[in-house]
Amino acid sequence: MDKWVYHFGDGKADGAASDRNLLGGKGANLAEMSSLGLPVPPGFTITTDVCTYYYDHDRTYPEILKAQVAQALENIAALTGRRLGDKARPLLVSVRSGSRASMPGMMDTVLNLGLNDETVAAIAAEANDERFAYDSYRRFIQMYSDVVLGVDHSFFEEILDDTKASLDLDVDTDLSADDWRGVIDQYKAKVEEELGEPFPQDPEAQLWGAISAVFSSWMNARAITYRRLHNIPENWGTAVNVQAMVFGNMGDTSATGVAFTRNPSTGERKLYGEFLVNAQGEDVVAGIRTPQNITEEARIEAGSERPSLEKIMPEAFAEFLKIADRLEQHYRDMQDLEFTIERGKLWMLQTRSGKRTAKAALKMAVEMVEEGLIGKQEAVNRIDPASLDQLLHPTIDPKAERHVIGIGLPASPGAATGEIVFTSEDAEQLKSEGRKAILVRIETSPEDIHGMHASEGILTSRGGMTSHAAVVARGMGKPCVSGAGTLRIDYRNGTMLTAGGTFKKGDIITIDGGSGQVLKGTVAMQQPELSGDFGKLMVWADEARRMKVRTNAETPVDARAARSFGAEGIGLCRTEHMFFEGPRILAMREMILASDEKGRRVALDKLLPMQRDDFTELFEIMQGLPVTIRLLDPPLHEFLPKTAEEIAEVANVMGVDADKLRERAESLHEFNPMLGHRGCRLAISYPEIAEMQTRAIIEAAIAAAKKTGEAVIPEIMVPLVGIKAELDFVKARIDKVAAQIIAESGVQVDYMVGTMIELPRAALRAGELAETAEFFSFGTNDLTQTTFGVSRDDASSFLTQYQALGIIEQDPFVTVDFDGVGELVQLAAERGRKQRANIKLGVCGEHGGDPASIGFYEKTGLDYVSCSPFRVPIARLAAAQAAIAASK
Repeated sequence: MDKWVYHFGDGKADGAASDRNLLGGKGANLAEMSSLGLPVPPGFTITTDVCTYYYDHDRTYPEILKAQVAQALENIAALTGRRLGDKARPLLVSVRSGSRASMPGMMDTVLNLGLNDETVAAIAAEANDERFAYDSYRRFIQMYSDVVLGVDHSFFEEILDDTKASLDLDVDTDLSADDWRGVIDQYKAKVEEELGEPFPQDPEAQLWGAISAVFSSWMNARAITYRRLHNIPENWGTAVNVQAMVFGNMGDTSATGVAFTRNPSTGERKLYGEFLVNAQGEDVVAGIRTPQNITEEARIEAGSERPSLEKIMPEAFAEFLKIADRLEQHYRDMQDLEFTIERGKLWMLQTRSGKRTAKAALKMAVEMVEEGLIGKQEAVNRIDPASLDQLLHPTIDPKAERHVIGIGLPASPGAATGEIVFTSEDAEQLKSEGRKAILVRIETSPEDIHGMHASEGILTSRGGMTSHAAVVARGMGKPCVSGAGTLRIDYRNGTMLTAGGTFKKGDIITIDGGSGQVLKGTVAMQQPELSGDFGKLMVWADEARRMKVRTNAETPVDARAARSFGAEGIGLCRTEHMFFEGPRILAMREMILASDEKGRRVALDKLLPMQRDDFTELFEIMQGLPVTIRLLDPPLHEFLPKTAEEIAEVANVMGVDADKLRERAESLHEFNPMLGHRGCRLAISYPEIAEMQTRAIIEAAIAAAKKTGEAVIPEIMVPLVGIKAELDFVKARIDKVAAQIIAESGVQVDYMVGTMIELPRAALRAGELAETAEFFSFGTNDLTQTTFGVSRDDASSFLTQYQALGIIEQDPFVTVDFDGVGELVQLAAERGRKQRANIKLGVCGEHGGDPASIGFYEKTGLDYVSCSPFRVPIARLAAAQAAIAASK
C-alpha cells in the first residue's frame, strides 16, 4: 500500500530531516524536532507525491488518501484528546504548505481550522475566554474565505476597519468578545453575498477545502514567479502539513514569534528575533503590528520601551534559548524558528535553515569553521555563488551628506536610489523603461513579488525584521527598510508624508538598508571592499577549485576591477569594443569605408598606435597572466556612419565625396549582420586588418614584458571559424607578421594562435581545427544562437513564454543548454584533445559566470571560464563547488 501520510508528535515521527524531498522542508523538520523530543504540536504531513498526483490526475487525490488522513486525525486525537468537530473538546488545526526549498509567503496557509458556530462556544468555555475564541473564529473566516473560497480579503479588512472606527478603537486587541461576534456576523453575511451560499460549517469539508487550496497554491502566480527567480523546479511540488493548533492569542501569558539563531543580516552570533503578546503567527510575519524584541540586549540596542520576551516571560525564554542552541548544533547551521507560547507553555512550530544576506552567510560560514562546527569545504558549499552579487552593490559613501526624512528597521543591507512607486506594476513599468524604482508600501504581501524583483529597493511603513518585505528582500539581495512608522503612505493620493515633507510618485529617494535611514534625493555611493570573511572563504574556494577563472575585459578599468576580484587573466578581449569613441571610431569608419587596400592601410596606420597602447596597458595590468585577444569581429553595421553629419565627417577626413561615401556605406549594409561579413571572414577579405592587429599585439607584448619583467605570452584568437582553411589562412598572416617583428626587435616572443568555437560546424570539426589551433575558447553566446537558430537580442520576446509553458526550464542564454549546446562543447573538447592532447580549453561567453553552467564545464574538464569582472567572485566560488561535487 502506498504511504501518502506521515505522522509526527509526542517524541515520535515517521519521517526525518533527510526526507525533505518527500515531506518538504517544513514536514521533514517537524518530524526531526519531534524525534528529538522537542515540544512540537502533533500532526501529519501529506507528501509531495500527492501534489504530483494531484496535478497529473486533474486535481484529484489517490483513493486511499482520505482513509489515511482520517487515521492521522485519530492519531492526533489520541495525543490531544480532541477531535475535529467535537462539540465538547474540538480539535483545531493549521494547514500549511512546505516545499523542499523554502518559499516564504508564496503559498497559502489556513489557521484555526475546525471552528464553526458550535465549536467556537466550546473553545470559549474551555479556555474561559470568549474574546480569544471569537477572535480566532473571525481570523479563520477571514483567512479561509480568502484562501479557499476566493472572497477578496479587502472586504474583511474594510468591515474590521469600519467596526474599529465606529467603536473609536485603534488596535484589534481592544475589541471585546461581543465586538468580534458582530464582526463575525458581518463576515458571514459578506461571504453569502459574494458566493450565494453560507460559510461552510462542516470541519471535515473545511479541512479538504484547505488541503486543496494549499496544493493549488503551488501553481499560483506568486509561487510561479518565485520559483522562476530562484530556479526551483515545478515538478518538486509541495507537501501539506496539518498540525494541532496552539494559541498565542490567549491573553497576556501567550505570545508568538519568529527568531534566528544568528543575525540574518550581519551574521553576528546572537539570538535575533521578534514576538507579539496575545497574537497569532501571521500577525508577526504580515507586518500588521510592529513586534517586540526577543532579547533584552536587542531591545536596548533598538531603543524600544516595550519589554522583551526575556523580561516578561523569563522561563519560556530560557527554554527557547536552549532549544535554539540545540537545533543550531544539530543542523550545524543557522536556524529560522517559529514558536508559540500558550499560557506560559512553549511550543516549537518550525525550524529551517534561515535565509540570510551574503555578508551574513560569509560571516556564519567562516565562524562556524572556526568554531569547529563545519569544515572548510562545507563552508564553501554553504554560500550561494549568485548571492555574492549582494556584496558588489554600492553602499552610501560615509562622507555623503544625508538628508534624513524617515527611519525604519535595517531589514536588508545595501543602499539604493530610485523613483518612488507605490505599486508593483509601476515598478515593473519603470524597469522596462530603464529607470530605477523604490517600491514604497505600507506593507508588502506575496502578491508584490514581481514588483520587489523589479525595484532597486523596498521601503515599508509597517513590519519588523522578519516581515514579508524583510525576508524576501534579503533573499533577493535587495536593500530594504521596514517598519518606518513615522511615514504616512497614502495610496489613494499617491503620496508619502514624512518629516521632510510630502513626496509623490516619481520623486527620488535613497534608502540605506544597513542603517534603516530613508534619505531625500540621490546620495553618493561607494563600492564595498571584498576582504575579511570574503577573503578567507575565497582562499578556501581557490584551494578547492580546479578550473581557472579569467575575465572578459578590453578596458584598463575592467581589467583592474577583475584583478581585484581575483581574475587569473583575460579570457576575452573584444578588440572591436576599443573603437567606439572619439577619433577611434572615425578611423575605424575610414578603414571600413575605404574602397581599396591602400585606403584601408592609411586608416590602419592611425589605429595601430591606439591598439598597441591598449594592449600594452592590459598586459601590464595582468603581469604575465594569460591574455586572449580576439581579432576584429565587428558586425560592420555597428560602425557605419548613420547620420548625414557622420557621413560628412568621414568624407572630409578621407577627402572623398559624401554622396559616394553614402553609396559605399549602403553597399556594405547586411540584412543579417550577425551571420554576415565578420570574424575571420573580415580577416580573409582584408588580411591587412589581421596584420595590423598582430603587429600591435606582439609589439605590446615586448613593451609590457620589458616594463614589468614578466614574460607575456599572448593568445591570439581567430573568431567565427567554421572551416580549417579559414584558420590556416589567417594564422599564416599572423605568423608572418610576428616573425617580422621578432626579427626586427631581436626579442623572442612566444605566442599562441587559437580559435573561438561558436559555430556548430566548428564544434563538429574540432579535431581537424585542432591541427592548427593551440587553444579553443567556446563562445557560448553565439554557439547558442547558431545552434538554436535564435537571436539572443530578440529571444526574450518569446523565451519567457516558453518557460511559463514548460517548453524550456531555463533561458539558454542565461544557463547553457546542457543537452544541445552542451553536447557540442563536450564533443569539440573530446575531438580537440584527441588531436592535440595539451590543447587549452576555455569558455568566454557570459555562461562563464553562471554557476549552473560552470558545474557543467567542470564535468567537461575545461581549463578555465571567463566572465565579466563583477562575476569573477561568483565564478571562483561556483568552480570550487563544482570541483568539490566532482570529487565525491
